[in-house]
Amino acid sequence: QVQLVESGGGLVQAGASLRLSCASSGDTTGLYDMGWLRQAPGKGREFVASITWNAGITMYGESVEGRFTISRDGAKNMMYLQLNSLKPEDTAVYYCAARYSFDDEYNYWGQGTQVTVSS
Repeated sequence: QVQLVESGGGLVQAGASLRLSCASSGDTTGLYDMGWLRQAPGKGREFVASITWNAGITMYGESVEGRFTISRDGAKNMMYLQLNSLKPEDTAVYYCAARYSFDDEYNYWGQGTQVTVSS
């Protein structure tokens, strides 16, 4: 199993940047990938980005492509999400998630970190 803890959220103005961090502990050696998902008030959970743990292959949701960058540091068991050119519609709770197989849903989650973007 893997445990996940997010940090780095906050309140910023439109156009600003933030970096979110996800610290992982436990069994990270067998992870297939880790991802960031977000949930805005009154909306469903939305895929933001993912990165395969070994090869570092990235994927992005359409609404963040070109503005957000996902990365990981395997030696430190850390994953990051750089958020640039933030928009009010990026306001959400951002969750770090992990899975051990491509065939699985994300089944390990952090507690979430709030990102609020004011106009």
